[in-house]
Amino acid sequence: MSWIWNKKILDFVISTKQGYGDSSFYYILKNKNTVFTIANFIKKENKIMNEILLRRKNKVVLERGNVTEPNNQYIITIMKNVEALGYTFSKELFETLQTQTKEDLQKFYLELIPMLKKLVGADVVYKPMYPNFPESVMEADYIDLFINAIVHYWSGGTLYPYEEKNERLPLFEETKVRVIDLGTKEDLYDIFKNLCQSKTSISQTDKEDLEWIFKNMQVEFPDEIPLKENAALIGKLYLENYPLATAKDIQKFFKTATDVLRLITAMSDGDISLATNTKFRSFKRKERRLLLELLQNCGSIEEDMLRYKNKWLRVGERLHPSEYSTEQFGKVITAFNKLRNGIKIETFAGKVTKAIETEDFKSALMLLRKRPGELARKLDHLLRNTTDKNAVVNTFKDVASEVSTPVLLQVKEHFAHRTDKLESRVFFPKGNLARCHCIENTLSDIDEKYCNAIVKICENALVENYKSKDFLGNVYLSEEFKNYIVPFSQRSASKALKTIVRGSRLKIEDNTKALRAFCWWTNMDDSDDNWSNGRVDLDLSAAIFDENWNYMEHVSYTNLRSDRYKACHSGDITNGGSVDGDGVTEFLDVDIDSVVKYGARYIVYQIYNYTGQKLSDMPHAMFGWMSREDVKSGEIYEPKTVEQKMDLASQSTVCIPVIFDCVNREVIWCDMNLSLSGCHSNYGGNNVESNLSGVAATCYSMVNMSKPNLYDLIELHIRARGLRVDNKEDADIIFDVNDGITPFDTEVFSGEYI
Repeated sequence: MSWIWNKKILDFVISTKQGYGDSSFYYILKNKNTVFTIANFIKKENKIMNEILLRRKNKVVLERGNVTEPNNQYIITIMKNVEALGYTFSKELFETLQTQTKEDLQKFYLELIPMLKKLVGADVVYKPMYPNFPESVMEADYIDLFINAIVHYWSGGTLYPYEEKNERLPLFEETKVRVIDLGTKEDLYDIFKNLCQSKTSISQTDKEDLEWIFKNMQVEFPDEIPLKENAALIGKLYLENYPLATAKDIQKFFKTATDVLRLITAMSDGDISLATNTKFRSFKRKERRLLLELLQNCGSIEEDMLRYKNKWLRVGERLHPSEYSTEQFGKVITAFNKLRNGIKIETFAGKVTKAIETEDFKSALMLLRKRPGELARKLDHLLRNTTDKNAVVNTFKDVASEVSTPVLLQVKEHFAHRTDKLESRVFFPKGNLARCHCIENTLSDIDEKYCNAIVKICENALVENYKSKDFLGNVYLSEEFKNYIVPFSQRSASKALKTIVRGSRLKIEDNTKALRAFCWWTNMDDSDDNWSNGRVDLDLSAAIFDENWNYMEHVSYTNLRSDRYKACHSGDITNGGSVDGDGVTEFLDVDIDSVVKYGARYIVYQIYNYTGQKLSDMPHAMFGWMSREDVKSGEIYEPKTVEQKMDLASQSTVCIPVIFDCVNREVIWCDMNLSLSGCHSNYGGNNVESNLSGVAATCYSMVNMSKPNLYDLIELHIRARGLRVDNKEDADIIFDVNDGITPFDTEVFSGEYI
């Protein structure tokens, strides 16, 4: 693996000058213990670097060696073990491995295999209740299954039914492999650049990667950070890593009071989306002065601070602005005084609301023209209520070029489907909770000509915006991109094998006969006591619905098998075992053809925490699924058949990770929480029966929502700055599911193409 000299190492080198003068570097080279410390440090840093590249890009960094006689036998052995995990090497990586010594190949293997195992979930032990699943469950008498479950419950989840494991047939089915390519440090710089340039919210995993790259690589500080949440995160990192930083250094990223509030929230490790409350920390006097200076140099701050009045009142208790003179921070002191004493602050939103309520739409449009983004968000309301709809359309046409591209894309998609006769409307609340709300669609109609006009205006504005970007040359665009949603909001996305945007649809391969889901977890502490607060009982369930979302059947701990749908549960385990132990697993199979044959369509996999802890509080928990051609061949868990694996970290006790559309043979990615309000206690609380109506409503919303897709986005770019070609061989840039830029490169789209 390559060596990287980063800020941490340089700081270490500089620190050794104490007592050694300018010969500090010579001292490091002479001192074996110091060299050993740095070497271990570099090894750890390079490992993390490759973990990021492997997870995000399917790449690893490997410097060429000096070997002239390749150790092909070793390399082929490595490849066979890698293929067992569902991966293989590109030609470039293979050729680089041929230049490595046996010792280097051994180091490469010992670093790579644990990374791959972690990605597909093969780094843990899978221990179901019945080791001969699914045959032992499908063939057992119901009374035997019932008695086994009772004994397990009575033992506090520590006793399992005795079953000698039978010899299983080897895995016969062919599986697709993921190609690991040769990467460079430039790939890390590109990841950092794209994340900084993202115009949409990024996930917690993105934030962690961005922070690591910032701290450990010599990255260039971005000139522009479009998303205010990212600016807050970068600002926090900058202040932490550059103690001599001043307000002047970062002022260009913080132009409003809300921008500063996000920075204060980030410095307090809070929710920078500002959707939830944050416990603001105490700030050093130097930090307080810097934050007040940022706020003082913003434009009009009173109206902005009023939007988050309660947060600012708590911030004021930490910043103590009254301790400073009015000559220094007069504007800030006045604003806090008005907030504390309830002195009226006239707002833009108040003026617009008053104009609309009094049906003075001419004045409303004059005001909204000054804030094009607000106008774009109020278009539907204005077109429904004003008589002069042409004035609304023309006003928007005049200022559309000033509206941000994410808003233009969403407005375009909204009006493209505005005349559809939808029974419901879907809302995704801002913040950390991956929830959606579905309400009855009672909106009055808007004439199709006005909807088409808005769509055309948005398209024209987007094309004009994209023309300013670099020429793309020949572009190949796969039709499959129509199934993938543009990554507008990833802040609550779970860490997964593939980064997938909610609502996206993945193809189920033709040779897949059954879907095998798995859920693995441990307890929250070392106790095996049935009454311990650390005991965790997760329940993997599947609900089956028809095309109109009528309930057909479910498979869970209360119904271990379905003969009709050839569905089977591996048995209810109620104790995850020691937090540092092997953990436990529940599996659940459903046969795709049987679902369709008996009039159903959707399989909805769900995870319920029966013991009531939030999934985000659990130290170890994950969900995934495998595509299986024959459930009787191969081990119960076969890493090379894993299609997706995700960490369970939602702020809820219920998660709906995925929906399978068995008619269209598609996977619909959800990664959603489910509220337990409205649970029917007579069904036993937190389980699939208690939540069937909520599950159906949530999934109906997900399946029927209208969101901009990647195909339409890239087509607009081609119109603006590229040439469409039908063959990959003729393309300068490729957009494909398995080649070039894939739908899973979300940071690329949010940074470069939105």
